[in-house]
Amino acid sequence: MSKNITPYKNSTLGKKEQVAQMFDTISGNYDNLNRVISFGIDIKWRKKVLQIVAKFNPKTILDIATGTGDLAILMAQTNADTIIGLDISGGMLEVGKKKIAAKNLSGTIKMILGDSENMPFEDNYFDAITVAFGVRNFETLDKGLAEILRVLKPKGVFVILETSVPEKIPYKQGYNFYSKNILPLIGKLFSNDNVAYGYLSESSAAFPYGEALNNILRKIGFIDVIAMPQTFGVATIYSASKK
Repeated sequence: MSKNITPYKNSTLGKKEQVAQMFDTISGNYDNLNRVISFGIDIKWRKKVLQIVAKFNPKTILDIATGTGDLAILMAQTNADTIIGLDISGGMLEVGKKKIAAKNLSGTIKMILGDSENMPFEDNYFDAITVAFGVRNFETLDKGLAEILRVLKPKGVFVILETSVPEKIPYKQGYNFYSKNILPLIGKLFSNDNVAYGYLSESSAAFPYGEALNNILRKIGFIDVIAMPQTFGVATIYSASKK
């Protein structure tokens, strides 16, 4: 990221603590607000992530920045034995646990409070690792990606779903207007945290995407790195593996 974007400009807390505080605050409204902001297209993107992961027939899956567990719940369709959702926001995890229990998936999916840059897992532990709209919230991107590489098994799959910026006219102009003006407004109307969705918009615009993120992944040590733009480029799915 070109600069360190944080949710609360005047806070003395570090980025991790601020992000945890922000998501704790908006956790109750997060799912519904996400559907509104993305017009529901984020569901389609997550299903594409599922399709990529399912091809590897994983037995162990880690979903980082799992939030309320949408992607972790979707991963249950792979028939994996163990799915772990990791997040630094206790508030988001509590919402996720209720959703998982309602779907009778508590035996398969475990929600864990933890830091993606210092994970409590052994080396080469997971067959598949996913992150949906979370890597831009890492305090230190390289450290977080290196930690993911450490716990991923050789020949395992790592899939990122993240916002990106359209490069073609008129989608670029439309995206910029929406993200800078409409998205923060929707956030203020429906959320009890006035700065949260302004931060999400600002952090999205500043985060490296496409070939820039591909190159970062390769530098960390990932192989077979591919970027797949979605919906005119407003989001991108990245797939990578480990030697």
